[in-house]
Amino acid sequence: MEEILVVNNLVKKFNITKKQQKIDKTKEKIKVAVDNLSFKAYKGEIYGLLGPNGAGKTTTLRMLATLIKPNSGDAIIDGKNIITEPDEVRNKIGFMTSELKLEDFFTPNFLFEYFGELHHIDKEVVLERKKRLFEKFGIDKFAEVKVGDLSTGMKQKASLVISIVHDPNIIIFDEPTNGLDVITAKSVTDFLIEMRNEGKTIILSTHIFSLVEKLCDRVGIIIDGKMIKEGSLEELTKEKSIEDVFFDIYKEVKGEE
Repeated sequence: MEEILVVNNLVKKFNITKKQQKIDKTKEKIKVAVDNLSFKAYKGEIYGLLGPNGAGKTTTLRMLATLIKPNSGDAIIDGKNIITEPDEVRNKIGFMTSELKLEDFFTPNFLFEYFGELHHIDKEVVLERKKRLFEKFGIDKFAEVKVGDLSTGMKQKASLVISIVHDPNIIIFDEPTNGLDVITAKSVTDFLIEMRNEGKTIILSTHIFSLVEKLCDRVGIIIDGKMIKEGSLEELTKEKSIEDVFFDIYKEVKGEE
């Protein structure tokens, strides 16, 4: 298998404010959000980071997308280093998060073409991709509606297609179905499978067990910023569900009975 992503001992620390110290009931001034995390992903697979809220999944994906810098460690994405070659990395990836907010004043039509220009894509190619993706997700009927007037699901769909305007081979997706209705969620998951079948690599984070079972070829279980266990879905589950496997591991890590 061809390695498309190699993560080497990523570490990310954040300063904790006094207010947050009180909330967390801690005197620690620094939080280690990601703790020497390493893993690999291969071409044409969906790799899932599975963990509870606060496990470090989103922070990891933000580092891979070059939105924040690690304190130490690095990662190579399709031959490019996230620290020394961030611009090249951004050209190779699509990054999608439920926190991505499109400007309310603009329309999906305008934004898709605008980001196509930012990526220096030929106008005719942009228009062809827009037609195909807008029709696939039903955005064509709302192409000239301002983002602020779109439903939550339609905003998410618009954000998705705009994030892949440059047809990247690596998609980084933070909580792909978070906050979506069941119809929109299915259209997104079906599309991820379709892209995987086209040979693209998808890295996603989730805490939803059914999503892992439906989508992921390999899984990394992350707790408190650390990679606790990883492997193919078949290797991890064997005769158990991924939910049972996760909670067995979680209880062992946390010292719970």
